[in-house]
Amino acid sequence: MAPGAAPLTGRIAVVAGATRGAGRGIARALGEAGALVYCTGRSVRGAPSPYGRPETIDETAEMIERAGGKAIAARVDHAIEAEVEALVARIDRDHGRLDVLVNSIAGEDPMMAMYGSFWKTDLANADAILRQSLLSHIITCKHAVPIMIRARGGLVVEVTENDVLMAGGNPLSQTVKLALKGLAFNMAAELKPHGVAAVAITPGFLRSESMLERFGVTEATWRDAGKRDVNFLESESPLFVGRAVVALAADLDVLERTGQLLSSWELAREYGFTDADGRRPDWGALAIDVSGLPPWLLEYMRIGAEIQIRWLDAVRARTKRFLGQLPAKN
Repeated sequence: MAPGAAPLTGRIAVVAGATRGAGRGIARALGEAGALVYCTGRSVRGAPSPYGRPETIDETAEMIERAGGKAIAARVDHAIEAEVEALVARIDRDHGRLDVLVNSIAGEDPMMAMYGSFWKTDLANADAILRQSLLSHIITCKHAVPIMIRARGGLVVEVTENDVLMAGGNPLSQTVKLALKGLAFNMAAELKPHGVAAVAITPGFLRSESMLERFGVTEATWRDAGKRDVNFLESESPLFVGRAVVALAADLDVLERTGQLLSSWELAREYGFTDADGRRPDWGALAIDVSGLPPWLLEYMRIGAEIQIRWLDAVRARTKRFLGQLPAKN
């Protein structure tokens, strides 16, 4: 973004799950673009969430303000409907508008960290996982979207994983990531007549706080991790996907993209924004080095991709047939 450019001046944004990772990066980018950003989540100074990590929404808001933006940290458990309802009522009372809602809730929930076959999955926390990582998004949209409908404009962004239907992990995390893509798709059909857009977006190889720790590097030394995994050299900071959201929010024709599954790197190609260091990482153009993956995982991904293509081809044909049976639009 060019110095001094603030395309979202006067806009009000909520980033649900602004504590760390993609959520923090999106909140920072919205702030640098001129929006007033409500940074929400459960982790506040002196009272962290059950994740047990040090990041807080207070820190995120302070980062935005140090950079010259405006932010408000508001502790909200988005799985508790009354807390979300109170947040939205406060925003409506204080500003009378809501222009951007980003749901990045529980993207790094440690309860979803299991990796393995579905028949071996520990389901002890299944209800809590689905409530915190999926139902929370629905609750937040339910209460926030009416303000946008009233104004006949706005953008809802669901942060997910991967730009295809597949996602890694276990049946619980896979269900959540797929459902978030579907949530944007389903909301889009209802919201388009009201002038409100809904999309899903994925970052590439994200240098979140936890990922940097896993590689034993910092944001200043992240390139050193390329010695361990060459793919990491095409990674992106959380600010990159944030600037993708800004580009969408500033686009007067964003409604043309409603319902779509988007990626940070594809949007960067089109809108021309860069990462914090001036690079333009392109995860989609990378010939990913899979030499370190076990053969069973490569076979699983190959079979999954083949099945997905057949599934999508069949659904496309059926959907075209269904559309043809509907009366023509007046």
